Amino acid sequence: MKKAMTLLLVSLLSASAWSAEQYPSKPIRLVVPFPPGAASDFLARVVGQQLGELYGQQVVIDNRPGAGGLIGSQIVAKANPDGYTLGMVGQPHLSNVLIRDSRPYDPLKDFDSVGLVAVLPNVVVVGNSVPAKNLPELIALAKSKPGQLNFGSAGTGSSSHLAGEMFVAAAGIKAVHVPFKLFSDVFAEMIQGRIQFYVFPLPAAMPMLKDTRLKAVAVGTPSRAAALPGVPTAKEAGMANYESESWFGIVGPAGMPKAAIARLNADIVKTLQRPDVRKRFEAQGAEARAGSPGDFQKLQRDES
Repeated sequence: MKKAMTLLLVSLLSASAWSAEQYPSKPIRLVVPFPPGAASDFLARVVGQQLGELYGQQVVIDNRPGAGGLIGSQIVAKANPDGYTLGMVGQPHLSNVLIRDSRPYDPLKDFDSVGLVAVLPNVVVVGNSVPAKNLPELIALAKSKPGQLNFGSAGTGSSSHLAGEMFVAAAGIKAVHVPFKLFSDVFAEMIQGRIQFYVFPLPAAMPMLKDTRLKAVAVGTPSRAAALPGVPTAKEAGMANYESESWFGIVGPAGMPKAAIARLNADIVKTLQRPDVRKRFEAQGAEARAGSPGDFQKLQRDES
């Protein structure tokens, strides 16, 4: 009983000390489970810059790629829940534990949801050396060479892996999955023609699409992407059974102070309402999508 009372007193004193502190009073670490250039990296840097300017504290982007996002999520789960370590996560945060016998974390119980940040189309992209100008030609090529085409991803269990496998299944083709750790390697292999297609979250592919070093043949959303108005949807291209989009949002380790979650969420919502931020998102193919911590928790629960 004495031990329990002591722990309770320490907990109450810690909570009191935190609430008396002006949050944030030091830099915030925002873990990105994917490499620089990934969609989550782009979103984290835009939001992190805005929050840093608002708080007068640096928001440090900490890229921790590996295992399809598993490593980054584990780092956040094990962090001190004081509001100074956050993570920018997407579907891999959920899928990574669903494809493993041993679950390194519970994506719903071991994290506190802060808020959704963006949704974005997944886009089917091919290398310029691939003799396919559109989606039907890509599918026809794959069917003529079963098991000979390769598609890339950001790692087993990543959103690009799931989107790619869904595309392969919906198209009724056979292709070989090749996971990558670095986007520079992905692009190099696609340009060289060793990876024939990749289903990218749009912001990750935009620089290469703008430079015409890669070409988009379809987007997975029900309507065309504002950043790629000339690219048809999969349905328009004759593939009515394929829809695919990605989402990203911010979480922290379970047990964060409610005041920290409330302030972070309110400031993220304000940030996503800014016309300049929305314009930056849209230019890269992302749609700012804010909501409450509860909304984001429900989205993850439903998706899982």
